[in-house]
Amino acid sequence: MTAGSAAATRPHNRRQIIVEAAGQVFSARGYHAASMEEIAAGVGISAPALYRHFPNKYALFAECANGMVDELVEVLDEWPPDAALPDVLAALIRVTVAHRTSGGLYRWEARYLERADRRVLRGKFAHVVGRVTELVRREHPLPDERLRAVAALGAIGSITMHHTSIAQRRIEELLLDSALRVVGTDPAAAARSAHLVELPGQPVPRTRRAEILAAAIPLFAREGFANVTNAQIAQAVGLTPSALYRHYPGKVDILVAACLQAAGLLAQAVDRSLHQATDPRQAVVALAAAYVAYCFEHNALTSVAEAEVAGLPADVQRPLILAQREHIAVWEQQLRAVRPELDPRQARLLVHAGFGVVVEAGRALRWQDAPGHRDMVTGLVTAALTL
Repeated sequence: MTAGSAAATRPHNRRQIIVEAAGQVFSARGYHAASMEEIAAGVGISAPALYRHFPNKYALFAECANGMVDELVEVLDEWPPDAALPDVLAALIRVTVAHRTSGGLYRWEARYLERADRRVLRGKFAHVVGRVTELVRREHPLPDERLRAVAALGAIGSITMHHTSIAQRRIEELLLDSALRVVGTDPAAAARSAHLVELPGQPVPRTRRAEILAAAIPLFAREGFANVTNAQIAQAVGLTPSALYRHYPGKVDILVAACLQAAGLLAQAVDRSLHQATDPRQAVVALAAAYVAYCFEHNALTSVAEAEVAGLPADVQRPLILAQREHIAVWEQQLRAVRPELDPRQARLLVHAGFGVVVEAGRALRWQDAPGHRDMVTGLVTAALTL
């Protein structure tokens, strides 16, 4: 093959193809675990060819992190100010579904962006939230319009966080219905009908191993697992780095312990909440209240478990993924008892929409455990489930 014929067969949108493939790898494996060689292989080119488009992995990652939000902004700006909210949300859903395999980058991996790049990305999302908030305020003049807008976008964005196989048209229908119910719900009114949830408390560190785990979790949550050193963890508990190894063979073992602790606390919360429910509808509301309370109470632990599990070795990932699936299966069973018209995959999609509401609404409230915050978010979650 001549150089001329090779150039002729080279796709004109090679850079976009690279960005899409890289987004999938970064989403699946995390920024630090992904390699340029793996991304190049996924595109079908050599690593040197990849470096002709991007000087390093960070430059490629930064472009991936902005990919979906740039399209969201572009789509929003195409609609006039008097556009109907359902039409605008439907357009945002189509973009999000198109970026399903890579769009989750913004939720967890964006913390690895440099400060200036993070600021730019946040500005773009703030534009999206602001525009949706204006539409929500106009069409659903209820309190807390920004919280409702953010929660609806969380329901929509949830499709990037799981792999449930379902027809695209049905995905779009379910997400639009879910998002519209969220924006049409008064969180304060929903809070008045919420149930009190008693959570299992955070284990009190009584051993050096437990102290290390308790110190590492907030470090992982704030800095990201890959950026935290053994020396930082050791310093937090007054040990030398070498002494740390007497309790944990490596940093990844601390992360595994954190993920297992998260799974155990959530399982206890679910058991307690279901024990008090007398019918399926009460069970779903109880599940929502327990999950919201768990996320507020154990926010650092939850964010670590959600964000870092993809980067764990496959053998230690399996029990954690199994625990996640068992938890979702409980929701799915109870939701289908209330809404028998849903098949298992549709129910699962709505459960994840509820999780997305918790993440984004909780962030909007800065996870401040003020009176009523948990109940407001619980009300929005049950709305996302279209109960």
